[in-house]
Amino acid sequence: MARAFSGLLYVAGREMSNQELTIHFFLQFTVIVIVCRLVGWAARRMGQAQVVGEMIAGVLLGPSLFGAVLPEWSEYLFPRNLPASAGSEGWVAHPSMSILFVVSQLGLALYMFVVGLEFNVSLLLERGKAALWVSSAGILFPFVLGVAVTPVLLGTPGVFFPKDISFGTGALYVGAAMSITAFPMLARILYEHKIAATRTGTLTLAAGAMNDALAWGLLAVVLAASQNDYRVAVIALVGGAVFVAGSFGLARPILALLEERTRRLNELRHSTLAAALAYMLLACWITELIGLYAVFGAFLAGACMPRGRVANELKARIETLCSVMLLPLFFTFSGLNTQIGLLNTPYLALIAVLLCALAILGKGLGCALAARMSGESWQSSATIGTLMNARGLMELIILNIGLQQGIITGELFTTLVLMALFTTLMTSPLFRAFNRSGQEVA
Repeated sequence: MARAFSGLLYVAGREMSNQELTIHFFLQFTVIVIVCRLVGWAARRMGQAQVVGEMIAGVLLGPSLFGAVLPEWSEYLFPRNLPASAGSEGWVAHPSMSILFVVSQLGLALYMFVVGLEFNVSLLLERGKAALWVSSAGILFPFVLGVAVTPVLLGTPGVFFPKDISFGTGALYVGAAMSITAFPMLARILYEHKIAATRTGTLTLAAGAMNDALAWGLLAVVLAASQNDYRVAVIALVGGAVFVAGSFGLARPILALLEERTRRLNELRHSTLAAALAYMLLACWITELIGLYAVFGAFLAGACMPRGRVANELKARIETLCSVMLLPLFFTFSGLNTQIGLLNTPYLALIAVLLCALAILGKGLGCALAARMSGESWQSSATIGTLMNARGLMELIILNIGLQQGIITGELFTTLVLMALFTTLMTSPLFRAFNRSGQEVA
């Protein structure tokens, strides 16, 4: 079997035809769905959420395990690069991975659209101040700790940052990386525990959305600083604010017409479904264009949709297929860029422990105290702090951007990946510990 399989490996080393790309994509898709379900099942048996298993499955399918144990098979299934065209030097991304990336973004966008449809906007408006407090604490505390630890990381030139990186750029990047929350993962954990529509769940989702929007804004500043072009940050921050205002002030009243039409016709017509999905795709395009990424556009599109039959029908038609088939592509693609084997010295291990401790202290404790000061019970505050502390694959996306832009080295990338994995894996056990009385958080 191995010999027959190895006969296909030549495809990974050259440009594929459209038919070959199609065949390859369906093979990738099949493996991803099967592995994610199996690892997700194992994760649930160990008390973790399905989404945590999917995150781990992505890492296992990457160079950390599959690529290390069966490198030729891994290179065929998930080819990383192709030689550049004749007359050029270097490597280019393999087209099969570009296709996988695009489809994974569609799956993520559809899921975040469903999350937005479930989002209790009225409760957010009632408790917007509390969400702002929690979100601000979730940014400020870990950001300050990230800036404080940057001189330690810069103390060994060339190890964690390239030698030409300034303190300001390095400090801003570490602060932003420490401040991120795994918003898609947080949303899935909330829904799997059936608390997304509760007071605590809505506050956590609102704070997580605000938190990550601010963190991505910080990342835009970092990228601008590294490129000496602050227009990147201005477009992201100003454009994001204008888009949010336009979504709720202009688009939401227009979208309400879809609900009126559906009630009048007593069914959700395909034209209505197409209009809703077209608006979601437009929102994704706008937020991706301004540098805030499609995930926030999809979420805001769902949050702006009218509540009632339209929202219920959209959720029923999208959610299951998206969760089971499309969303695992996002987790897997991100995991393929992770190689935890680089953490191979005591010094790197010590730095990893330090960053984990600072991450937990800054975001987990900071958000919990802010929630308590906003009037939440200690149980609810601890739950919010635990959920906000999960970083997951949104963290991995920020890390990959930093690595690709030359802001950080592979060593710091690997160290922060370990921090992201640890803070995410601890979320479900701590959630159960804080709610072991069996009473669902309010």
